[in-house]
Amino acid sequence: MRLPSRARSWTWATEFRRVADFTAAQLGRTRDLMNAHVRDALVENYEPLIPALTLPDADDRHVLAAAIRGRADVIVTFNRSDFPKAALDPYGIAAQHPDAFVQHVIDLAPGIVLGAVERLRSSLRNPPVDKPQHLDTIERQGLPGSAAKLRGLMLPA
Repeated sequence: MRLPSRARSWTWATEFRRVADFTAAQLGRTRDLMNAHVRDALVENYEPLIPALTLPDADDRHVLAAAIRGRADVIVTFNRSDFPKAALDPYGIAAQHPDAFVQHVIDLAPGIVLGAVERLRSSLRNPPVDKPQHLDTIERQGLPGSAAKLRGLMLPA
């Protein structure tokens, strides 16, 4: 599914803007890449669920609706207070901080995650970023536990 531009923007662009200084063009490019390469993560026909949902911020209901329709187990968000347990429990969904989520993924597949992190780091060429700088950036983006876990697994730069 292609989320409506307002919903698509909120679901990931708000978080990107919160942790980094991205331009509208960069966010658009990121959206296009995500839509092209993660097709099974796109959810369709969630809109009819929105009116029946109650959350502290009504503007977040589309996120829960998409999670329900997509049969998600978790909503990964820096804004966990906007997704209270009592509102998510009836749907078997939990809200999880991105740092906890990434740490869990690292625990499940450390080699795959290390390879992905290294490919990402090596693609940063203007300016080039060394391993310590990259891990510092990950930490500053709100993932201190993930950065620490990666530091423990990586070979020195």
